[in-house]
Amino acid sequence: MTCEEAEVLLHALIDGELDAGHAREVEAHIEGCAHCTALMQDYREISQAMAETEVRYKAPLELRRKIEKALPQPQAVPSRRSVLRGFALGSAVSAMAATGLFAIVLRNDDEQRIEAEVVSAHLRSLQAGHLTDVISTDQHTVKPWFNGKLDVSPPVIDLTAQGFTLIGGRLDYVNAREIGAVVYKRRQHVINLFVAQTANTERRAATMTTLQGFNIRRWSDRGLNYWAVSDIGADELSEFGEKFETAMRANKEG
Repeated sequence: MTCEEAEVLLHALIDGELDAGHAREVEAHIEGCAHCTALMQDYREISQAMAETEVRYKAPLELRRKIEKALPQPQAVPSRRSVLRGFALGSAVSAMAATGLFAIVLRNDDEQRIEAEVVSAHLRSLQAGHLTDVISTDQHTVKPWFNGKLDVSPPVIDLTAQGFTLIGGRLDYVNAREIGAVVYKRRQHVINLFVAQTANTERRAATMTTLQGFNIRRWSDRGLNYWAVSDIGADELSEFGEKFETAMRANKEG
């Protein structure tokens, strides 16, 4: 493992986000590298300082009262114990429907968790030998490779002429599901395009977020969820997504 590879994974090691195999690789590198040892110590001191300092913002009571006042009032206000019991018994739907608040919070938390998982999967792929299961710049080689391995094979688009080189694909795991990852390169930067099936067939416009220094462009179309992850600039990742979507529409129309 090189210093460059180790530096990418140091934060994940501190946060306990690496699997045992990768954790051992990073720790073994640190033992023999003074530079990464010092860097690891710096990161740990920063993490400890943040943990010991009260940096979280506590919303004032008045704000909570205003939010509660603005929410639709149910006919019968459930007690805290009854709501918790409802969750345990799988009958909390009525409580969520009364305010709509729980549903929004759970949906947002779920999306944030999945984004964290695709970033972790992207980091794992950067390790030697983990980037591709099938190596090819030919979409007609990569696309058939997924057949039979997943319920729905991810679309594979050749964007080499547009500046994004297809280099292959692999199977990965996100949200406890096996999904396809189509791999592209922009200069020396890797773009992982994760594709997963969804029951919702409505198109969802693209959104851009940043997590752990990586940009994520997420969108949905025709029963598939897409996450494009890379360390390239947000403008270039947006360009990649737009060109991919344009090519998909052209293929459907053709």
